[in-house]
Amino acid sequence: MAAKTVKQMTFLWEGKDKKGKIIKGEIRASGEAVVNATLRRQGITVTKVKKQSSFAGSGKVTEKDITLFTRQLATMMKAGVPLLQAFDIVGKGHSNPQVSKLLADIKADVETGSSLSASFRKYPLYFDNLFCNLVGAGEQAGILDTLLDRLATYKEKILAIKSKIKSALVYPISILVVAFIITAVIMIFVIPAFKQLFSSFGSDLPAPTLIVMNISDIFVDWWWAIFGSIGFGIWFFLYTWKRSEKMQHTMDRLMLKMPIFGDLIRKATIARFARTLSTMFAAGVPLVEALDSVAGASGNRVYYDATKRIQSEISTGTSLTVAMQNADVFPNMVLQMTAIGEESGALDSMLSKVADFFEAEVDDAVAAISSLMEPVIMVVLGGLIGGLVIAMYMPIFKLGQVVG
Repeated sequence: MAAKTVKQMTFLWEGKDKKGKIIKGEIRASGEAVVNATLRRQGITVTKVKKQSSFAGSGKVTEKDITLFTRQLATMMKAGVPLLQAFDIVGKGHSNPQVSKLLADIKADVETGSSLSASFRKYPLYFDNLFCNLVGAGEQAGILDTLLDRLATYKEKILAIKSKIKSALVYPISILVVAFIITAVIMIFVIPAFKQLFSSFGSDLPAPTLIVMNISDIFVDWWWAIFGSIGFGIWFFLYTWKRSEKMQHTMDRLMLKMPIFGDLIRKATIARFARTLSTMFAAGVPLVEALDSVAGASGNRVYYDATKRIQSEISTGTSLTVAMQNADVFPNMVLQMTAIGEESGALDSMLSKVADFFEAEVDDAVAAISSLMEPVIMVVLGGLIGGLVIAMYMPIFKLGQVVG
């Protein structure tokens, strides 16, 4: 039993062979002493041994990499490829060396006698409780290939809905950032040139021109404070958001109340809630236990807290429909479909239909927002840049009228 808990690590070594030739390599072992003993048995005189980080090097393991790996592993197991061989094929064929290293480590754990789910649990940064629970359920029931296929489908749908939300939010934010940078450049470099030109006019300038010139003076004198404050503010906001539960709860609640985007985020969160619960329930995971994974996968603190309340009520005997109704964060359509699922004994199927419906709603909402944001952004940018141009050219027009 102790052998199962030994952590295998990768070591880089350097030494001399029997002919005195310097050779290098890497080896997986539980410690430096094992490396030295193994190499000595091979007739190698070790001069240097260094532990290599499991994920050293360029790049990182992304959620997309894990999703692709899950789909490949499911496909190979359905085709009858042995588990360890499947890990070899996927690991060696992956373009990301970090993924190959991760899969090699997991494979080594399985080879020493660990279960697949236990091996995954050693890497919680990449494999969450939902992933490990489903793999564990598949191993126990002897249907690992089926549950891996269901898990791959789940991760593909969640990844797709996340990318749609990001695309809907990133586009307007990036445009606003570009607009601010362009405005700052105009204020710092262009407006001062006009100011020198206007100083020779010897007449009063229009109010819009004076306002723009005063703003330009502020940018010229305090550009370092403006950019520094904005940069620090963004860093502090993101830092606090990641580490403060209170901040996360406040921001998630505000995001749900945002005009246009709030409804999109709510639909995406409900879709993830329904998809996760459907996948867990279909795999035979008990409802109370499944809600742990559902809470973590919701992606929103408001729904996380609501799911925890639902879990608490169900553990005391309340039905899922009533508990969801008490949470007061789900629309009637979701509650009705859940009630039908509970009464008919097809809860996983009904929740899957709810997820399909809200994923389609997210698709439609993203398309509508994209078509709406383009003219709005054009109007905002046109008004901003056009206003600056008009303010700067008003004195010239006024001078032309005086000369005429």
